[in-house]
Amino acid sequence: MTARTVIVGGGIGGLATAALLAREGHRVRLLERHSDVGGRAGSVERDGFRFDTGPSWYLMPRVFEHFFELLGTSADEQLDLRTLDPGYRVFREPPSQPGSVDVPFGAQRAAAVFDRLEAGSAARLHRYLGSARNASRMAERFFLYNPFTRRRSLLDREILTALPRLARLLRTPLQRFVEGRFAHPVLRQILEYPAIFLGTDPRRAPAIYHLMSALDLDDGVRYPIGGFRELVDRLERLALDHGAEIVTDAEVTAILTRRTDGRLAASGVRWRDADGTEHLEHANIVVSAADLHHTETELLPEQARSYPESWWARCESGPGAVLVLLGVRGELPQLPHHSLFFTSDWDANFDAIFGQETALPDPASIYVCKPSATDAGVAPRGSENLFVLVPVPADVSIGSGGPDGTGDRAVEAIADRAIAQIASWAGIPDLPDRIVVRQTIAPGDFARDYSSWRGGMLGPSHILRQSAMFRTQNASKRVDGLFYAGATTAPGVGVPMCLISAELVLKRIRGDHSAGPTAPMPAPAPRGRSGSGPAVRSAPAVRPDPDRAPTRLHERS
Repeated sequence: MTARTVIVGGGIGGLATAALLAREGHRVRLLERHSDVGGRAGSVERDGFRFDTGPSWYLMPRVFEHFFELLGTSADEQLDLRTLDPGYRVFREPPSQPGSVDVPFGAQRAAAVFDRLEAGSAARLHRYLGSARNASRMAERFFLYNPFTRRRSLLDREILTALPRLARLLRTPLQRFVEGRFAHPVLRQILEYPAIFLGTDPRRAPAIYHLMSALDLDDGVRYPIGGFRELVDRLERLALDHGAEIVTDAEVTAILTRRTDGRLAASGVRWRDADGTEHLEHANIVVSAADLHHTETELLPEQARSYPESWWARCESGPGAVLVLLGVRGELPQLPHHSLFFTSDWDANFDAIFGQETALPDPASIYVCKPSATDAGVAPRGSENLFVLVPVPADVSIGSGGPDGTGDRAVEAIADRAIAQIASWAGIPDLPDRIVVRQTIAPGDFARDYSSWRGGMLGPSHILRQSAMFRTQNASKRVDGLFYAGATTAPGVGVPMCLISAELVLKRIRGDHSAGPTAPMPAPAPRGRSGSGPAVRSAPAVRPDPDRAPTRLHERS
């Protein structure tokens, strides 16, 4: 019998789940509260500039390739990917020497850079990357795709043999692991900064996450032409082609349950359209790809909550962020596609963001993306597009952003300092005068627009007790037929993890307890050709299949 499935939220996790379940044969309806899909992988267009407002690093290409393969296609068919060289540039706080370091594509060339900064470090880097590759392979085979529904999935001989080493990597902080092998400050920072991708402090991230260095220093950094907006469009198109229905301007206000044989089971959702009319949507399966805190504490009744507010009091959030979107007149050859601005005392940054007494880092270690270095379509000719990310505590009291300096005072002050820092460290003294478009986004916006817990940018951090089998999993403990996808559940934060979370939901529904990636299965041919024509989505005004039509609450009364 065909499952009727409702998906809450049209971010990466929701779209990926819609595509997989529709291909599986589910009758899928996705409800997105905004007028466009993408969630935190959003975009802003102003005066000829097109800014991604979320992810910007295309890492873990095998995860993307595997996901597209599950849908009968490939990354090459869906995306125009460019390898970046250099992968990124590191700027150091003046007067540190060297002032900047380019990290090139390829492990051999990266090793040469390491050796120039610290004699003899090339050989150590190769050993480090060998360990990282092994950890990455084991993670993909045994942990990332594992629903952790059977203990024997972790009793493989390879894991048991590697258990002593894995235990050491789990007990050792990443920072200590790196600093026991490299002495030069910039080399240490290059190897420790991936902890930020995981929403945590390298002093607390387990050393198993040194696997992240195999992604940028070995696999390389890529960029999809069109930005991550293009990835969102591809996921949307694939979901539609496989028969999913996507309804925008549809805010889910409650997940409904019924009691069957003494157990709670999902029965649908209540949602509100743009006109304020409320609807009931009946379903056998509900997948929430919304922020997990919002799902558990706002959408579910108290008796159905696996993670009530008291549980969140013990959870640790990843960082918040102030995003600064800048359209700049003239070219900026001083900046490559990706730049990292590292302070000399970045432990102070981590204390400010993750410590008991949080504060706004000043100066901050910041990230700058200039996609116009690779993609001519994101800025008018002769101009540059800058995306600036300033990590801050996950704290909605920092405020909200706005266009052209109209955000809250603290937010705009953070933006001003970041612009001045880029201008000084990168040698662009006239940068502030050349800005023609400016928009800020801050924790208050994340909380309002994405119901983000504490206004965080990513979700719960990847400290040990919030990683792998210890992270919140993809099925409700209390409600049968209720599943979770996205960055706030397993396996974790980042676009590749969101794609894997969709596959974990598929595994849960299938009753597949295997630890590794799912083998692609034949499926009916998609309706239409992926990538051809505009994405036509349903809307409440479009009449759906009669036995799928939402029931208006006032019509039932």
